[in-house]
Amino acid sequence: MAKTALITGITGQDGSYLAELLLAKGYTVYGLIRRSSTFNTDRINHLYQDPHDPDYRLRLLYGDMTDSANLLRILRETQPVEIYNLAAQSHVKVSFEVPEYTADVDALGVTRLLECIRASGIETRFYQAGSSEMFGSTPAPQDENSLFAPRSPYAAAKVYAHHMTRNYREAYGLFAVGGILFNHESPRRGMTFVTRKITRAVANIKHGKQDKLFLGNLDARRDWGFAPDYVEGMWQMLQADEPDDYVLATGESHTVKEFVQHAFEAAGLDSEKHVEIDERYLRPTEVDELQGDYTRANQRVAWEPKVKFAQLVKLMVRADLDAVKSGRGEFEVIERHFK
Repeated sequence: MAKTALITGITGQDGSYLAELLLAKGYTVYGLIRRSSTFNTDRINHLYQDPHDPDYRLRLLYGDMTDSANLLRILRETQPVEIYNLAAQSHVKVSFEVPEYTADVDALGVTRLLECIRASGIETRFYQAGSSEMFGSTPAPQDENSLFAPRSPYAAAKVYAHHMTRNYREAYGLFAVGGILFNHESPRRGMTFVTRKITRAVANIKHGKQDKLFLGNLDARRDWGFAPDYVEGMWQMLQADEPDDYVLATGESHTVKEFVQHAFEAAGLDSEKHVEIDERYLRPTEVDELQGDYTRANQRVAWEPKVKFAQLVKLMVRADLDAVKSGRGEFEVIERHFK
């Protein structure tokens, strides 16, 4: 029989790539989505299957990380052998504006899900999506043993969730894994995240639909990788003999300014003519540098990044150039650019 997996946050960047991966491996995939007045399934529309299809293996369920009863019912009905918790309020800047909601979903939501797993008695393997933002002000490079020093409500909530995941692993013997993923991007990244904001602006400027790009801190350094590489790592973590915590990263650190320069150059443009600083985009507390050491993941689950910084920037720019030129929707990009 095919394995069954549950993905919370399936409509996000990582959720869509993970769903693709698991379906390709023969899984039946249940995806948790929130009810809203408009559909937000753009990233997974290409995976849609009619319920009458004999090979119907992508099934969407309404749910929310703030509703324990609903989560428990879903676990009992679906009996997943793997659970990937990707649901979150994942925007760092926004977390300063909605700190209580961020904590309710990103921190307590994980506790609810872990407790539902324990209460249901199902045998499953659990993946918790952590973040490099948890390291905050800790000097780079950072690995699984580095100090957590969060600098935002988002990061603080993720630290809580990470420790709860470890606690349930040690206290109850759950196969619970904490993935500490450094920044990972793609043409499916949300428009409000800095990398996609940059590449979409480059495409708009190139085609005469925009003139200026306003950004915050250009000196922040990040370790940027390619999202499909990282969801492969999530899956590999749950196939290991024993649960553990893993950093996924490229081992390289680049400034936002470098990303900007590479993006504009990829389109034959001069960034100096179009980029301006707007203090509204500065965070109350900044994380200066994140650079991951993925040695453990490489040694224990044989993971390594395939796409590095320069290639990542180019493929994102090319995808947005194509999307703007053709007038297609936000996530309707040509897959050949990044496969």
